Amino acid sequence: MTALTKFQRLEAQGSWRASPDAPLREVIVSLGEATLVLSDPATDRPLSHWSLPAVVQLNPGALPALYAPGAEGADETVEIDDPLMIEAISKVQGAVASHRAHSGRLRGVLVVLAILAVLGGLAFWLPGALVAHAARIAPPAQARDIGMAILADLETGAGRVCTRDSGQAVLDHLAPHLLDPGAIIRVVPGPLGGARRLPGDLYVIGSDLLRAAPGPEAAAAHLVSARLATAEPDLKAAAMRHAGLGASLRLMTLGHLPRDAMAGFGAALLMQPAPRPADADLLAALGERGIPAEPYARSIDPTGQTVLPLIEGDPFRTNPPARPLLTDEQWLALQQICAG
Repeated sequence: MTALTKFQRLEAQGSWRASPDAPLREVIVSLGEATLVLSDPATDRPLSHWSLPAVVQLNPGALPALYAPGAEGADETVEIDDPLMIEAISKVQGAVASHRAHSGRLRGVLVVLAILAVLGGLAFWLPGALVAHAARIAPPAQARDIGMAILADLETGAGRVCTRDSGQAVLDHLAPHLLDPGAIIRVVPGPLGGARRLPGDLYVIGSDLLRAAPGPEAAAAHLVSARLATAEPDLKAAAMRHAGLGASLRLMTLGHLPRDAMAGFGAALLMQPAPRPADADLLAALGERGIPAEPYARSIDPTGQTVLPLIEGDPFRTNPPARPLLTDEQWLALQQICAG
């Protein structure tokens, strides 16, 4: 805080007492940039420096005005009867008070803005974090429920799941060999553009992969491809992002999703091409399972031009697997899974 411009270098006579029991002493009081300087009038030697913001008048409204360098614990005092000097000190004190009030308001505004910024950040970050957390902590049973809800939505566009017992028995036989011990495979009448993996180790294929194929190898390879191309955590995260914050909170608190949480997710899934893994990874996985790669490649591109690495890298291209994937009876039952 500095003295007001019109009062800079202002001087006046005053009576200074260095301590309560000290005699009064005539001094020159100078109003500086930020201090009151009390000087010996004979030698011009400074006797004391007072900080202007701290100066207080001990007898407000009285003359001569009695000042101290601080509100408490100040032994020094000075008496001043010069009206201009008294006015100057008063204006400085008013400016100090105004500055402090302004600083307080500014601090308050800054605090409010900081709180709003934090709340805004939480509002932006928290929903996504909660949705991601719901997906991350969903146990296998809940993940399977999410997958079944997506499958129910898929049925609206691809037809109801085919349930012929003999064909489903073949799928149940294939699932642990092709995928994982707890995996489930379902078939729908409509085409899906390949196999789709859903949360909860649930796999879906269209009956087109069964009707038009000479054998089960193409459908089997599509299932293996879906397993390699999509990871379970990613599937759950995508599903919960679609479900939204409210459904995610319900899943975490009540253990299940709202009935319509996955509405539209199946349709959105079918608008995207079936993901594919790297050719080398797929060829290795098919080789381990005794599945030729060429039927899969031809189902994607009958000309073979865009999938030539898969055809040329097929480990069974010249040497067929020692054992067929299914018997003729099993393959026929699987082809007829959607009949009747």
